[in-house]
Amino acid sequence: MTKIQSTLGACIAAISIGMLCGCAAIMSNSAPVSATISATAAKAELAPTGSLRVAVFTGNPLIGSRNKKTGEVSGITVTLAKSLAERIGVAVLVIEYTAVSKVVEGASTGAWDIAVLGVDPARRNVIDYAPPHLTVDITYLVAPGSAIRSVADADRPGVRIAAARGGVPAIVLERMLGKATLVVAENEPAAFDMLRAGKVQAIAQNRSMLLDLTESLPQARVLDDRLLAAELAIALPKARPAALAYVSQFVEQAKASGAILRAIESSGVRGVNVAPAAK
Repeated sequence: MTKIQSTLGACIAAISIGMLCGCAAIMSNSAPVSATISATAAKAELAPTGSLRVAVFTGNPLIGSRNKKTGEVSGITVTLAKSLAERIGVAVLVIEYTAVSKVVEGASTGAWDIAVLGVDPARRNVIDYAPPHLTVDITYLVAPGSAIRSVADADRPGVRIAAARGGVPAIVLERMLGKATLVVAENEPAAFDMLRAGKVQAIAQNRSMLLDLTESLPQARVLDDRLLAAELAIALPKARPAALAYVSQFVEQAKASGAILRAIESSGVRGVNVAPAAK
């Protein structure tokens, strides 16, 4: 058994499966989903400025993307935010971010009301999570001609693996890599540029994003196995209990009604699934 395989098992246990299935860890910071919270009770906390300010990280298509021609920001997060805002009777204000680390920083300054982030316990000092609504594999995209065939193959001396600063892949690899070297890039495009320039042998990200990147580097390969299964969830700044309870209720209803699945289909993203119902 390689070090990355044994460390992965320890990591999963240590974080209470917070990144893999998100049940107990997430719900400990959430109001019971079964509780019925009115829009009126949640509105003051959910949209304190009168609009629902949604932070959208456009570096990850599972969260959102920006149309280069029109400048419009769209995607699953925007679709859900519009539905949520309609329920509480406010307008949506989309705030674009190009680095996930900046989204996390914005929670402390009150820059936004909701965002979508990968679930990671390290962020719980500044945010709370609703139950996850998306699940996706985190794996590697390897350079053209690479001999790396599996996640375990990549953890060896001389292998450099890039991941974006502040993202779940970088956080996990910092804990797990034993022999390979983690190279932290400022954002996803910078990580891909490193791979294309031969400065790293692999980049870590969700399968959906990596499949899209192969269109720009046709001989590169997305590995079949995975580093871990990550979850994405709506995040709120700390100390908004009524808002958190209402959003948790909204997410579970959206999963049950098929709204999440329809949002995935309309966005055109690949390699992502609706998260299971919270327990």
